[in-house]
Amino acid sequence: MESSFLKICLFMLSICLLVLIDTLALAKHAGITRHYKFNIQMQNVTRLCQTKSIMTVNGEFPGPRIIAREGDRLIIKVVNNVQYNVTIHWHGVRQLRSGWADGPAYIAQCPIQTGQSYVYNFTIIGQRGTLFWHAHISWLRLTLYGPIVIFPKKGVAYPFPQPFKEIPILFGEWWKADTEKIINQSLQTGGAPNISDAYTINGLPGLLYNCSAKDTFKLKVKPGKTYLLRVINAALNDELFFSIANHNFTVVEVDAVYVKPFKTNTILITPGQTTNILLKAKHFHPNATFLMAARPYATGPASFDNSTTTGILEYHQPSNKTKKSNKFPLLKPRLPIFNDTTFATSFVKKIRSLANAKFPANVPKKVDKHFFFTVGLGLIPCPQNQTCQGPNNTKFAASVNNVSFVQPNIALLQSHYFNQSKGVYTTDFPANPPFKFNYTGTPPSNIFVTTGTKVVMLPFNTSVELVMQDTSIIGAESHPLHLHGFNFFVVGQGFGNYNSSKDPANFNLVDPAERNTVSVPSGGWVAIRFLADNPGVWFMHCHLEVHTSWGLKMAWMVMDGKGPKQKLPRPPADLPKC
Repeated sequence: MESSFLKICLFMLSICLLVLIDTLALAKHAGITRHYKFNIQMQNVTRLCQTKSIMTVNGEFPGPRIIAREGDRLIIKVVNNVQYNVTIHWHGVRQLRSGWADGPAYIAQCPIQTGQSYVYNFTIIGQRGTLFWHAHISWLRLTLYGPIVIFPKKGVAYPFPQPFKEIPILFGEWWKADTEKIINQSLQTGGAPNISDAYTINGLPGLLYNCSAKDTFKLKVKPGKTYLLRVINAALNDELFFSIANHNFTVVEVDAVYVKPFKTNTILITPGQTTNILLKAKHFHPNATFLMAARPYATGPASFDNSTTTGILEYHQPSNKTKKSNKFPLLKPRLPIFNDTTFATSFVKKIRSLANAKFPANVPKKVDKHFFFTVGLGLIPCPQNQTCQGPNNTKFAASVNNVSFVQPNIALLQSHYFNQSKGVYTTDFPANPPFKFNYTGTPPSNIFVTTGTKVVMLPFNTSVELVMQDTSIIGAESHPLHLHGFNFFVVGQGFGNYNSSKDPANFNLVDPAERNTVSVPSGGWVAIRFLADNPGVWFMHCHLEVHTSWGLKMAWMVMDGKGPKQKLPRPPADLPKC
Protein backbone atom coordinates (compact mmCIF):
# COMPACT_ATOMS: atom_id res chain seq x y z
CA MET A 1 0.00 0.00 0.00
CA GLU A 2 2.77 2.37 1.06
CA SER A 3 4.83 1.62 -2.06
CA SER A 4 1.92 2.26 -4.44
CA PHE A 5 1.19 5.53 -2.59
CA LEU A 6 4.87 6.44 -2.92
CA LYS A 7 4.75 5.62 -6.66
CA ILE A 8 1.70 7.88 -7.11
CA CYS A 9 3.49 10.67 -5.19
CA LEU A 10 6.62 10.29 -7.32
CA PHE A 11 4.52 10.22 -10.52
CA MET A 12 2.66 13.39 -9.48
CA LEU A 13 5.98 15.05 -8.57
CA SER A 14 7.47 14.20 -12.00
CA ILE A 15 4.35 15.62 -13.71
CA CYS A 16 4.71 18.83 -11.67
CA LEU A 17 8.41 19.03 -12.58
CA LEU A 18 7.61 18.60 -16.28
CA VAL A 19 4.94 21.31 -16.10
CA LEU A 20 7.39 23.60 -14.27
CA ILE A 21 10.12 22.96 -16.88
CA ASP A 22 7.59 23.69 -19.68
CA THR A 23 6.42 26.86 -17.91
CA LEU A 24 10.01 28.03 -17.43
CA ALA A 25 10.78 27.28 -21.09
CA LEU A 26 7.71 29.28 -22.13
CA ALA A 27 8.60 32.08 -19.73
CA LYS A 28 12.03 32.24 -21.32
CA HIS A 29 10.34 33.03 -24.65
CA ALA A 30 7.28 34.92 -23.38
CA GLY A 31 7.56 38.67 -23.57
CA ILE A 32 7.74 40.97 -20.58
CA THR A 33 6.19 44.41 -20.12
CA ARG A 34 8.59 47.35 -20.28
CA HIS A 35 7.61 50.81 -19.05
CA TYR A 36 9.02 54.11 -20.33
CA LYS A 37 8.13 57.71 -19.60
CA PHE A 38 8.69 60.41 -22.23
CA ASN A 39 8.58 63.98 -20.92
CA ILE A 40 8.44 66.28 -23.94
CA GLN A 41 10.28 69.41 -22.80
CA MET A 42 12.30 72.32 -24.13
CA GLN A 43 16.08 72.26 -23.77
CA ASN A 44 18.79 74.74 -24.75
CA VAL A 45 21.28 73.16 -27.17
CA THR A 46 24.28 74.79 -28.87
CA ARG A 47 25.29 73.75 -32.38
CA LEU A 48 27.21 75.67 -35.09
CA CYS A 49 28.11 78.41 -32.54
CA GLN A 50 24.48 79.12 -31.85
CA THR A 51 22.23 78.21 -28.91
CA LYS A 52 18.56 77.50 -29.48
CA SER A 53 15.72 75.99 -27.50
CA ILE A 54 14.67 72.62 -28.96
CA MET A 55 12.05 70.01 -28.14
CA THR A 56 13.49 66.93 -26.45
CA VAL A 57 12.39 63.80 -24.65
CA ASN A 58 13.60 63.85 -21.02
CA GLY A 59 16.08 66.59 -21.98
CA GLU A 60 18.02 64.22 -24.27
CA PHE A 61 19.00 64.90 -27.89
CA PRO A 62 18.77 62.56 -29.72
CA GLY A 63 16.10 61.03 -27.50
CA PRO A 64 16.33 57.94 -25.27
CA ARG A 65 16.84 54.44 -26.61
CA ILE A 66 13.84 52.09 -26.42
CA ILE A 67 15.06 48.53 -25.78
CA ALA A 68 12.85 45.45 -26.09
CA ARG A 69 12.84 41.82 -27.12
CA GLU A 70 10.59 40.29 -29.73
CA GLY A 71 7.30 39.50 -27.95
CA ASP A 72 7.64 42.27 -25.32
CA ARG A 73 4.87 44.68 -24.52
CA LEU A 74 5.79 48.38 -24.38
CA ILE A 75 3.89 50.89 -22.28
CA ILE A 76 5.20 54.39 -22.96
CA LYS A 77 3.63 57.37 -21.23
CA VAL A 78 4.16 60.58 -23.22
CA VAL A 79 3.66 63.83 -21.29
CA ASN A 80 3.52 67.05 -23.31
CA ASN A 81 5.17 69.98 -21.50
CA VAL A 82 5.71 72.20 -24.60
CA GLN A 83 3.53 74.76 -26.35
CA TYR A 84 3.02 72.57 -29.45
CA ASN A 85 0.62 69.67 -29.96
CA VAL A 86 2.66 66.44 -30.09
CA THR A 87 2.34 62.79 -31.16
CA ILE A 88 4.95 60.01 -31.28
CA HIS A 89 5.14 57.35 -34.03
CA TRP A 90 6.95 54.04 -33.46
CA HIS A 91 8.30 53.85 -36.98
CA GLY A 92 8.21 50.35 -38.50
CA VAL A 93 6.47 48.67 -35.55
CA ARG A 94 3.66 46.64 -37.14
CA GLN A 95 1.09 47.62 -34.48
CA LEU A 96 -0.97 44.45 -35.01
CA ARG A 97 -4.46 45.41 -33.78
CA SER A 98 -2.95 48.34 -31.87
CA GLY A 99 -3.54 51.13 -34.40
CA TRP A 100 -4.49 53.50 -31.54
CA ALA A 101 -0.77 53.49 -30.62
CA ASP A 102 0.57 54.20 -34.13
CA GLY A 103 0.90 57.94 -33.65
CA PRO A 104 0.44 60.00 -36.87
CA ALA A 105 -1.54 63.12 -35.97
CA TYR A 106 -5.14 63.26 -37.28
CA ILE A 107 -4.75 59.76 -38.79
CA ALA A 108 -4.37 57.38 -35.82
CA GLN A 109 -5.03 59.91 -33.05
CA CYS A 110 -5.68 63.51 -32.18
CA PRO A 111 -2.46 65.09 -30.94
CA ILE A 112 -1.50 65.30 -27.26
CA GLN A 113 -2.20 68.89 -26.25
CA THR A 114 -0.05 71.03 -23.97
CA GLY A 115 -0.22 69.76 -20.38
CA GLN A 116 -1.84 66.47 -21.45
CA SER A 117 -0.49 62.91 -21.66
CA TYR A 118 -1.20 59.68 -23.55
CA VAL A 119 -0.07 56.11 -22.90
CA TYR A 120 1.11 54.22 -26.01
CA ASN A 121 0.51 50.52 -25.41
CA PHE A 122 1.63 47.92 -27.98
CA THR A 123 3.38 44.56 -28.35
CA ILE A 124 6.32 43.76 -30.64
CA ILE A 125 5.06 40.78 -32.65
CA GLY A 126 7.34 38.84 -35.01
CA GLN A 127 9.92 41.62 -35.34
CA ARG A 128 13.52 42.03 -34.28
CA GLY A 129 16.22 44.52 -35.32
CA THR A 130 16.50 48.32 -35.50
CA LEU A 131 13.59 50.74 -35.84
CA PHE A 132 13.11 54.25 -34.47
CA TRP A 133 10.55 56.56 -32.91
CA HIS A 134 9.84 60.15 -33.92
CA ALA A 135 7.27 62.90 -33.57
CA HIS A 136 4.57 62.69 -36.24
CA ILE A 137 3.10 66.16 -36.53
CA SER A 138 4.33 69.16 -38.54
CA TRP A 139 8.18 69.22 -38.51
CA LEU A 140 8.64 68.34 -34.83
CA ARG A 141 10.54 65.17 -35.65
CA LEU A 142 13.49 67.49 -36.38
CA THR A 143 14.68 66.91 -32.79
CA LEU A 144 12.13 64.44 -31.37
CA TYR A 145 13.57 61.08 -32.42
CA GLY A 146 15.49 58.13 -31.00
CA PRO A 147 16.34 54.46 -31.63
CA ILE A 148 14.22 51.37 -31.02
CA VAL A 149 16.41 48.30 -30.49
CA ILE A 150 14.55 44.98 -30.63
CA PHE A 151 16.59 41.94 -29.61
CA PRO A 152 15.58 38.41 -30.61
CA LYS A 153 13.79 36.29 -28.00
CA LYS A 154 16.03 35.06 -25.15
CA GLY A 155 18.33 32.29 -26.27
CA VAL A 156 17.81 33.04 -29.99
CA ALA A 157 20.99 34.01 -31.86
CA TYR A 158 21.45 36.47 -34.70
CA PRO A 159 21.79 34.79 -38.14
CA PHE A 160 25.24 36.46 -38.39
CA PRO A 161 28.33 36.51 -36.11
CA GLN A 162 27.60 37.88 -32.64
CA PRO A 163 29.12 41.41 -32.53
CA PHE A 164 31.48 42.55 -29.78
CA LYS A 165 29.46 45.75 -29.34
CA GLU A 166 26.37 47.45 -30.84
CA ILE A 167 26.22 51.19 -31.56
CA PRO A 168 23.25 53.25 -32.82
CA ILE A 169 24.21 55.75 -35.55
CA LEU A 170 21.40 58.28 -36.06
CA PHE A 171 21.54 60.79 -38.89
CA GLY A 172 19.67 64.03 -38.34
CA GLU A 173 19.34 67.48 -39.84
CA TRP A 174 19.88 70.84 -38.17
CA TRP A 175 18.54 74.33 -38.81
CA LYS A 176 19.76 77.41 -36.97
CA ALA A 177 16.31 78.95 -37.42
CA ASP A 178 12.98 77.79 -35.94
CA THR A 179 11.73 75.09 -38.35
CA GLU A 180 8.09 75.49 -37.28
CA LYS A 181 8.24 79.09 -38.49
CA ILE A 182 10.00 77.94 -41.69
CA ILE A 183 7.38 75.33 -42.69
CA ASN A 184 4.41 77.51 -41.65
CA GLN A 185 5.73 80.38 -43.77
CA SER A 186 6.39 77.99 -46.67
CA LEU A 187 2.83 76.63 -46.55
CA GLN A 188 1.45 80.16 -46.40
CA THR A 189 3.47 81.52 -49.35
CA GLY A 190 3.49 78.29 -51.37
CA GLY A 191 7.26 78.46 -51.88
CA ALA A 192 9.95 75.92 -50.98
CA PRO A 193 11.16 76.05 -47.35
CA ASN A 194 14.75 77.03 -46.51
CA ILE A 195 17.25 74.16 -46.57
CA SER A 196 19.04 72.93 -43.43
CA ASP A 197 22.37 74.29 -42.15
CA ALA A 198 23.92 70.91 -41.29
CA TYR A 199 23.48 67.16 -40.99
CA THR A 200 24.31 65.39 -37.74
CA ILE A 201 25.56 62.01 -36.51
CA ASN A 202 23.99 61.25 -33.10
CA GLY A 203 23.09 64.93 -32.80
CA LEU A 204 26.60 66.21 -33.63
CA PRO A 205 27.49 68.01 -36.90
CA GLY A 206 31.19 67.10 -37.00
CA LEU A 207 34.42 68.86 -37.81
CA LEU A 208 33.68 70.02 -41.38
CA TYR A 209 31.17 72.59 -40.06
CA ASN A 210 32.02 75.94 -38.55
CA CYS A 211 33.20 75.69 -34.91
CA SER A 212 31.96 72.10 -34.59
CA ALA A 213 35.24 70.21 -34.07
CA LYS A 214 34.27 69.56 -30.44
CA ASP A 215 30.76 68.50 -31.60
CA THR A 216 32.00 65.39 -33.40
CA PHE A 217 30.82 61.85 -32.73
CA LYS A 218 33.70 59.48 -31.88
CA LEU A 219 33.61 55.71 -32.17
CA LYS A 220 36.47 53.88 -30.42
CA VAL A 221 37.12 50.33 -31.59
CA LYS A 222 39.45 47.48 -30.61
CA PRO A 223 41.54 45.71 -33.26
CA GLY A 224 40.00 42.51 -34.63
CA LYS A 225 36.58 43.07 -33.05
CA THR A 226 33.26 43.16 -34.94
CA TYR A 227 30.81 46.01 -34.27
CA LEU A 228 27.12 46.16 -35.21
CA LEU A 229 26.19 49.68 -36.31
CA ARG A 230 22.44 50.27 -36.11
CA VAL A 231 22.12 53.03 -38.73
CA ILE A 232 18.97 55.19 -38.77
CA ASN A 233 18.14 58.05 -41.15
CA ALA A 234 16.08 60.49 -39.08
CA ALA A 235 16.88 63.48 -41.35
CA LEU A 236 13.87 65.51 -42.47
CA ASN A 237 14.40 65.90 -46.19
CA ASP A 238 17.47 64.06 -47.44
CA GLU A 239 18.56 60.59 -48.48
CA LEU A 240 22.17 59.98 -47.43
CA PHE A 241 25.29 58.08 -48.48
CA PHE A 242 27.42 56.82 -45.56
CA SER A 243 30.97 55.49 -45.53
CA ILE A 244 34.01 55.08 -43.23
CA ALA A 245 37.50 55.63 -44.68
CA ASN A 246 39.43 52.39 -45.44
CA HIS A 247 36.72 50.13 -43.95
CA ASN A 248 34.05 47.86 -45.45
CA PHE A 249 30.61 47.00 -44.10
CA THR A 250 28.52 43.85 -44.24
CA VAL A 251 24.81 44.72 -44.54
CA VAL A 252 22.81 42.20 -42.47
CA GLU A 253 19.40 43.81 -41.96
CA VAL A 254 17.14 46.59 -43.25
CA ASP A 255 13.98 47.95 -41.61
CA ALA A 256 14.19 45.28 -38.86
CA VAL A 257 14.25 42.38 -41.35
CA TYR A 258 17.34 40.19 -41.82
CA VAL A 259 18.80 40.18 -45.33
CA LYS A 260 21.29 38.04 -47.24
CA PRO A 261 24.60 39.55 -46.05
CA PHE A 262 26.57 41.52 -48.63
CA LYS A 263 29.74 43.61 -48.48
CA THR A 264 29.97 47.27 -49.46
CA ASN A 265 32.09 50.30 -48.56
CA THR A 266 29.12 52.73 -48.79
CA ILE A 267 25.44 52.46 -47.90
CA LEU A 268 22.49 54.53 -49.11
CA ILE A 269 19.74 55.18 -46.57
CA THR A 270 16.61 57.27 -47.05
CA PRO A 271 14.68 59.09 -44.31
CA GLY A 272 12.58 56.48 -42.52
CA GLN A 273 14.93 53.59 -43.28
CA THR A 274 17.18 51.66 -40.91
CA THR A 275 20.18 49.50 -41.88
CA ASN A 276 22.22 47.22 -39.63
CA ILE A 277 25.82 46.82 -40.74
CA LEU A 278 28.71 44.81 -39.35
CA LEU A 279 32.00 46.71 -39.14
CA LYS A 280 35.09 44.51 -38.74
CA ALA A 281 37.93 46.44 -37.16
CA LYS A 282 41.42 45.88 -38.56
CA HIS A 283 43.54 43.21 -36.82
CA PHE A 284 46.32 45.66 -35.93
CA HIS A 285 46.58 49.15 -34.44
CA PRO A 286 46.70 51.40 -37.51
CA ASN A 287 48.64 54.62 -37.06
CA ALA A 288 45.73 56.62 -38.42
CA THR A 289 42.25 57.80 -37.50
CA PHE A 290 39.38 57.38 -39.93
CA LEU A 291 36.63 59.78 -40.91
CA MET A 292 33.06 58.48 -41.11
CA ALA A 293 30.94 60.68 -43.33
CA ALA A 294 27.39 61.09 -44.61
CA ARG A 295 26.22 63.40 -47.35
CA PRO A 296 23.07 63.68 -49.47
CA TYR A 297 21.85 61.73 -52.48
CA ALA A 298 19.69 64.34 -54.21
CA THR A 299 17.84 63.86 -57.50
CA GLY A 300 15.21 66.58 -57.73
CA PRO A 301 15.25 70.12 -59.14
CA ALA A 302 15.07 71.75 -55.69
CA SER A 303 18.09 73.12 -53.86
CA PHE A 304 19.39 70.95 -51.01
CA ASP A 305 21.90 71.10 -48.17
CA ASN A 306 25.02 69.94 -50.01
CA SER A 307 27.17 69.54 -46.89
CA THR A 308 28.78 66.56 -45.12
CA THR A 309 28.43 65.40 -41.53
CA THR A 310 31.38 63.53 -40.06
CA GLY A 311 32.38 61.40 -37.11
CA ILE A 312 35.72 59.84 -36.17
CA LEU A 313 36.61 56.17 -35.94
CA GLU A 314 39.69 55.67 -33.81
CA TYR A 315 41.42 52.57 -32.47
CA HIS A 316 42.10 51.99 -28.77
CA GLN A 317 45.86 52.34 -28.46
CA PRO A 318 47.78 49.88 -26.26
CA SER A 319 48.95 51.60 -23.07
CA ASN A 320 52.64 51.12 -23.97
CA LYS A 321 52.23 53.27 -27.11
CA THR A 322 53.34 56.80 -26.48
CA LYS A 323 52.22 58.25 -29.81
CA LYS A 324 48.96 60.16 -29.32
CA SER A 325 46.16 59.21 -31.71
CA ASN A 326 45.41 62.90 -32.39
CA LYS A 327 48.84 63.11 -34.08
CA PHE A 328 47.79 60.40 -36.56
CA PRO A 329 46.79 61.33 -40.11
CA LEU A 330 43.01 61.58 -40.65
CA LEU A 331 41.92 59.45 -43.62
CA LYS A 332 38.78 60.46 -45.52
CA PRO A 333 36.28 58.22 -47.33
CA ARG A 334 35.26 58.73 -50.97
CA LEU A 335 31.50 59.11 -51.20
CA PRO A 336 29.44 58.94 -54.42
CA ILE A 337 28.54 62.30 -55.99
CA PHE A 338 25.19 63.78 -54.94
CA ASN A 339 23.18 62.48 -57.94
CA ASP A 340 24.83 59.05 -58.36
CA THR A 341 21.69 57.11 -59.30
CA THR A 342 23.82 54.28 -60.74
CA PHE A 343 25.27 53.57 -57.28
CA ALA A 344 21.84 54.00 -55.65
CA THR A 345 20.25 51.48 -58.02
CA SER A 346 22.96 48.85 -57.70
CA PHE A 347 22.97 49.17 -53.89
CA VAL A 348 19.19 48.72 -53.61
CA LYS A 349 19.29 45.67 -55.93
CA LYS A 350 21.66 43.86 -53.54
CA ILE A 351 19.10 43.89 -50.72
CA ARG A 352 17.37 40.47 -50.63
CA SER A 353 15.38 38.69 -47.93
CA LEU A 354 16.97 35.65 -46.27
CA ALA A 355 13.93 33.64 -47.50
CA ASN A 356 14.87 30.49 -45.61
CA ALA A 357 12.89 28.06 -43.42
CA LYS A 358 13.51 30.10 -40.28
CA PHE A 359 12.94 33.52 -41.87
CA PRO A 360 10.61 32.93 -44.84
CA ALA A 361 9.66 35.62 -47.36
CA ASN A 362 5.87 35.27 -47.40
CA VAL A 363 5.32 37.23 -50.61
CA PRO A 364 1.66 37.24 -51.68
CA LYS A 365 1.66 35.13 -54.88
CA LYS A 366 -1.99 35.77 -55.72
CA VAL A 367 -3.06 39.42 -55.94
CA ASP A 368 -6.63 40.43 -55.03
CA LYS A 369 -6.33 44.15 -55.79
CA HIS A 370 -3.99 46.05 -58.12
CA PHE A 371 -3.25 49.75 -57.61
CA PHE A 372 -1.20 52.17 -59.70
CA PHE A 373 -0.24 55.42 -57.93
CA THR A 374 1.59 58.36 -59.47
CA VAL A 375 3.65 60.29 -56.92
CA GLY A 376 5.20 63.69 -57.44
CA LEU A 377 4.86 67.43 -57.32
CA GLY A 378 2.32 69.77 -58.88
CA LEU A 379 0.71 73.12 -58.18
CA ILE A 380 -2.40 74.55 -56.55
CA PRO A 381 -3.81 78.04 -57.28
CA CYS A 382 -2.84 80.98 -55.10
CA PRO A 383 -5.70 82.15 -52.85
CA GLN A 384 -7.36 85.39 -53.95
CA ASN A 385 -5.76 88.66 -52.81
CA GLN A 386 -2.49 86.85 -51.97
CA THR A 387 0.90 86.70 -53.66
CA CYS A 388 2.43 83.21 -53.84
CA GLN A 389 6.03 82.11 -54.40
CA GLY A 390 5.43 79.04 -56.59
CA PRO A 391 5.82 79.25 -60.41
CA ASN A 392 3.59 81.95 -61.99
CA ASN A 393 2.08 83.01 -58.65
CA THR A 394 0.99 79.48 -57.63
CA LYS A 395 1.66 77.26 -54.62
CA PHE A 396 3.75 74.10 -54.65
CA ALA A 397 1.80 70.95 -53.84
CA ALA A 398 2.48 67.22 -53.87
CA SER A 399 0.05 64.43 -54.62
CA VAL A 400 -0.71 60.74 -55.02
CA ASN A 401 -2.82 60.05 -58.15
CA ASN A 402 -3.26 63.82 -58.46
CA VAL A 403 -4.94 64.02 -55.02
CA SER A 404 -3.12 66.29 -52.56
CA PHE A 405 -4.17 65.03 -49.11
CA VAL A 406 -5.96 67.48 -46.83
CA GLN A 407 -5.40 66.71 -43.17
CA PRO A 408 -8.75 66.33 -41.35
CA ASN A 409 -9.36 68.03 -38.01
CA ILE A 410 -10.48 64.80 -36.33
CA ALA A 411 -8.51 61.54 -36.42
CA LEU A 412 -9.47 59.20 -39.29
CA LEU A 413 -9.19 56.07 -37.12
CA GLN A 414 -11.65 57.47 -34.58
CA SER A 415 -14.20 58.53 -37.19
CA HIS A 416 -13.85 55.13 -38.93
CA TYR A 417 -14.25 53.14 -35.69
CA PHE A 418 -17.37 55.06 -34.61
CA ASN A 419 -18.83 55.20 -38.18
CA GLN A 420 -18.67 58.98 -38.26
CA SER A 421 -17.01 59.52 -41.64
CA LYS A 422 -19.42 62.20 -42.85
CA GLY A 423 -17.55 65.42 -43.41
CA VAL A 424 -14.25 63.82 -42.37
CA TYR A 425 -13.21 61.60 -45.30
CA THR A 426 -14.50 59.89 -48.45
CA THR A 427 -13.69 56.36 -49.64
CA ASP A 428 -13.20 57.19 -53.33
CA PHE A 429 -9.40 57.41 -53.49
CA PRO A 430 -8.55 56.61 -57.15
CA ALA A 431 -6.95 53.19 -57.80
CA ASN A 432 -5.32 54.66 -60.93
CA PRO A 433 -4.27 58.17 -62.07
CA PRO A 434 -7.26 60.25 -63.29
CA PHE A 435 -5.69 60.48 -66.75
CA LYS A 436 -2.78 58.83 -68.52
CA PHE A 437 0.22 60.80 -69.76
CA ASN A 438 3.95 60.26 -70.31
CA TYR A 439 4.72 60.23 -66.58
CA THR A 440 8.48 60.58 -66.92
CA GLY A 441 8.47 62.60 -70.15
CA THR A 442 6.99 65.94 -71.20
CA PRO A 443 4.53 67.09 -68.52
CA PRO A 444 0.84 67.59 -69.44
CA SER A 445 -0.37 71.16 -70.03
CA ASN A 446 -2.43 71.19 -66.80
CA ILE A 447 -0.23 70.45 -63.78
CA PHE A 448 -2.68 71.52 -61.08
CA VAL A 449 -3.63 68.90 -58.52
CA THR A 450 -6.94 68.31 -56.76
CA THR A 451 -7.28 68.35 -52.97
CA GLY A 452 -9.26 66.12 -50.62
CA THR A 453 -9.28 63.66 -47.71
CA LYS A 454 -9.77 60.38 -49.53
CA VAL A 455 -8.94 56.83 -48.38
CA VAL A 456 -8.79 53.34 -49.93
CA MET A 457 -11.05 50.72 -48.32
CA LEU A 458 -9.64 47.16 -48.14
CA PRO A 459 -11.46 44.07 -46.87
CA PHE A 460 -9.49 42.16 -44.22
CA ASN A 461 -6.81 39.85 -45.67
CA THR A 462 -6.81 41.46 -49.13
CA SER A 463 -3.52 40.88 -50.94
CA VAL A 464 -2.42 44.13 -52.57
CA GLU A 465 -0.03 44.93 -55.39
CA LEU A 466 0.85 48.60 -55.61
CA VAL A 467 2.97 50.18 -58.32
CA MET A 468 4.23 53.67 -57.47
CA GLN A 469 5.32 55.76 -60.43
CA ASP A 470 7.44 58.91 -60.12
CA THR A 471 6.36 61.83 -62.30
CA SER A 472 8.57 64.52 -63.84
CA ILE A 473 5.87 67.23 -63.74
CA ILE A 474 7.97 69.71 -61.74
CA GLY A 475 11.05 67.48 -62.02
CA ALA A 476 11.81 63.78 -61.59
CA GLU A 477 12.76 62.98 -58.01
CA SER A 478 13.30 60.03 -55.71
CA HIS A 479 10.49 59.71 -53.10
CA PRO A 480 10.95 57.52 -50.01
CA LEU A 481 7.44 56.16 -49.33
CA HIS A 482 6.62 54.81 -45.85
CA LEU A 483 3.66 52.54 -45.15
CA HIS A 484 2.38 52.38 -41.56
CA GLY A 485 1.06 49.13 -40.06
CA PHE A 486 2.68 46.74 -42.55
CA ASN A 487 5.88 45.43 -43.98
CA PHE A 488 5.75 45.02 -47.76
CA PHE A 489 7.83 43.17 -50.34
CA VAL A 490 9.65 45.17 -53.02
CA VAL A 491 8.96 42.86 -55.99
CA GLY A 492 10.19 45.07 -58.82
CA GLN A 493 11.51 48.44 -59.89
CA GLY A 494 12.71 50.19 -63.01
CA PHE A 495 13.18 53.47 -64.85
CA GLY A 496 10.81 55.23 -67.24
CA ASN A 497 7.10 54.43 -67.29
CA TYR A 498 5.84 51.17 -65.77
CA ASN A 499 4.64 48.70 -68.41
CA SER A 500 1.90 46.47 -66.96
CA SER A 501 2.16 43.94 -69.82
CA LYS A 502 5.97 43.49 -69.70
CA ASP A 503 7.38 44.44 -66.29
CA PRO A 504 5.59 41.89 -64.03
CA ALA A 505 7.41 39.06 -65.85
CA ASN A 506 10.62 40.22 -64.12
CA PHE A 507 9.16 40.52 -60.61
CA ASN A 508 11.13 38.80 -57.83
CA LEU A 509 8.65 36.67 -55.88
CA VAL A 510 11.34 34.45 -54.31
CA ASP A 511 13.53 36.65 -52.05
CA PRO A 512 12.52 40.32 -52.47
CA ALA A 513 13.48 42.88 -49.84
CA GLU A 514 10.90 43.22 -47.07
CA ARG A 515 10.66 46.82 -45.84
CA ASN A 516 8.46 49.56 -44.39
CA THR A 517 10.01 52.42 -46.41
CA VAL A 518 11.07 52.29 -50.07
CA SER A 519 12.33 54.88 -52.52
CA VAL A 520 10.39 55.36 -55.71
CA PRO A 521 13.36 55.83 -58.10
CA SER A 522 13.83 59.24 -59.71
CA GLY A 523 12.13 59.01 -63.11
CA GLY A 524 11.08 55.42 -62.42
CA TRP A 525 8.70 53.10 -60.56
CA VAL A 526 8.65 50.54 -57.78
CA ALA A 527 6.22 47.64 -57.24
CA ILE A 528 5.34 46.36 -53.77
CA ARG A 529 3.04 43.66 -52.39
CA PHE A 530 1.52 43.31 -48.93
CA LEU A 531 -1.26 41.45 -47.16
CA ALA A 532 -3.86 43.70 -45.50
CA ASP A 533 -4.07 41.58 -42.34
CA ASN A 534 -4.07 44.45 -39.82
CA PRO A 535 -7.42 46.17 -39.20
CA GLY A 536 -7.31 49.96 -38.80
CA VAL A 537 -6.41 53.12 -40.70
CA TRP A 538 -2.85 53.17 -42.01
CA PHE A 539 -1.02 56.22 -43.25
CA MET A 540 1.22 56.09 -46.33
CA HIS A 541 3.36 59.12 -47.11
CA CYS A 542 6.61 60.43 -48.51
CA HIS A 543 9.24 60.56 -45.73
CA LEU A 544 10.70 63.78 -47.15
CA GLU A 545 8.92 66.04 -44.67
CA VAL A 546 8.49 68.91 -47.13
CA HIS A 547 6.56 66.62 -49.52
CA THR A 548 4.35 65.30 -46.70
CA SER A 549 3.59 68.92 -45.73
CA TRP A 550 2.63 69.58 -49.36
CA GLY A 551 0.20 66.62 -49.45
CA LEU A 552 2.14 63.58 -50.73
CA LYS A 553 0.19 61.24 -48.44
CA MET A 554 -2.92 59.05 -48.28
CA ALA A 555 -4.47 56.38 -46.04
CA TRP A 556 -5.53 52.73 -46.30
CA MET A 557 -8.59 51.68 -44.31
CA VAL A 558 -8.45 47.95 -43.53
CA MET A 559 -11.80 46.56 -42.37
CA ASP A 560 -12.26 44.15 -39.47
CA GLY A 561 -12.16 40.43 -40.22
CA LYS A 562 -14.74 37.91 -38.95
CA GLY A 563 -12.67 36.36 -36.14
CA PRO A 564 -12.22 37.97 -32.68
CA LYS A 565 -8.45 38.30 -33.30
CA GLN A 566 -9.15 40.12 -36.58
CA LYS A 567 -10.93 43.14 -35.16
CA LEU A 568 -9.62 46.48 -33.96
CA PRO A 569 -10.17 46.76 -30.16
CA ARG A 570 -11.90 49.75 -28.56
CA PRO A 571 -9.82 52.94 -28.20
CA PRO A 572 -8.08 53.45 -24.84
CA ALA A 573 -9.84 55.72 -22.33
CA ASP A 574 -7.04 58.33 -22.47
CA LEU A 575 -7.06 58.69 -26.28
CA PRO A 576 -6.46 62.43 -26.88
CA LYS A 577 -9.38 64.54 -28.05
CA CYS A 578 -9.17 67.04 -30.90
